[in-house]
Amino acid sequence: MFCKTTLITVALALFASASPIVRPSTTGVRIPLNKRGTLTNADGTFNHDKAVREIVKLKNKHRQNLINLEKNLGSEALTNGIEIKPLATVPEPLQKRGGVALTDQEDDLEWTGKVTIGSPAQTFTVDFDTGSSDLWIPSSSCTSCGSHAKYNPSKSSKSSKKSGSFQISYGDGSTASGTPYTDTVTVGGVSVTGQYLAAVTKESSEFVSDPADGLLGLALPAISNLGHDPFFFTAVSQETAPQGVFSFKLSQSGSELFIGGTNEDLYTGDIEYHDLSSSNGFWQIGGGSVSVNGKSAASDFDTVIDSGSTIISAPTSAAKAFWSRVSGSKVYDESQGLYSFPCNSVPEVAFSWGGKSWSISADDLNLGQTETGSSSCVGAIAGGDLGLGDNVWLLGDTFMKNTYTVFSVDDNAIGFAELA
Repeated sequence: MFCKTTLITVALALFASASPIVRPSTTGVRIPLNKRGTLTNADGTFNHDKAVREIVKLKNKHRQNLINLEKNLGSEALTNGIEIKPLATVPEPLQKRGGVALTDQEDDLEWTGKVTIGSPAQTFTVDFDTGSSDLWIPSSSCTSCGSHAKYNPSKSSKSSKKSGSFQISYGDGSTASGTPYTDTVTVGGVSVTGQYLAAVTKESSEFVSDPADGLLGLALPAISNLGHDPFFFTAVSQETAPQGVFSFKLSQSGSELFIGGTNEDLYTGDIEYHDLSSSNGFWQIGGGSVSVNGKSAASDFDTVIDSGSTIISAPTSAAKAFWSRVSGSKVYDESQGLYSFPCNSVPEVAFSWGGKSWSISADDLNLGQTETGSSSCVGAIAGGDLGLGDNVWLLGDTFMKNTYTVFSVDDNAIGFAELA
């Protein structure tokens, strides 16, 4: 099998593995995205509890991805320092704060939009995640899924129940689990038939108050929990996507996922492409480097581009070396790899893969004051071992909000362009 809200338009592009490349024309499918959540409180302070929960969820998401990778490709796929880590857990003091409103404990900035499933169509709001590979939504039989929209397979003439099960583990020991089905799925104007999805019958309390009903994974097939092609790969194989390319603009407003190409109205200049450096199922490119105030802080590392994560996560030693280059920086939370820096001196940070330097804005790097009135702020680059390898950084939307980001299935490459 391996081979975000209402308005819609479609684009074609010419791609090559080299970079840069000319802009395509606009003839594609545009899905406007809604943003929710933040790691900064209304008073400008850093939401430590929420950040810890995000870090735990991030670790466990990629732990599950590596379990899926081993299941799909065998133990030989766990090479180059890739290692399945123990389940991460939320520290006990935070677990005891269960009375805090769940909307204040959301783990990610999410970028959500509408999809439909079934015939006739049933509509769901999902989080689009380039760091996972499965589509899952609540089942009509789920009694723990709150007020989320629920998928009723009996109301779809195209639904077919499949054997097996779907399960994800979370840091508090709870799980989301359900039953695999195939059905018609439409994202924007792109429809596929026989798409594998999971109808969740038990949902972690983390999701009950989440604005997203479920999640649509946009990573590669190798890390699918269901063991089948993700939606976009199905669309490419069924030739319903205009091109094997999708693109993101993530912003405070005007965000969108573009299916089947790129939206030239949202970026300027050429797209700088870089070939994938691994076949392990992640959108991962090599040859990365990062600078602080114009001086190199680390080089020759791999990067996973993950729209389902907020912060940037570096290997523990790399994060320590990075922050050592920032004057006045201190360890803020050693257990979670978080650092602080002087609020009045936000470092200039930029990433490069041998071409342009892609800067991160001060607003995105600064997650807020350590406490009200403090002169120290928490940085959006954390240290932690996700099991992806000793030389792999994960760049979440802290980075993606500063570029137009293009994912090419056709050429196994990721591209970046300047936002318009």
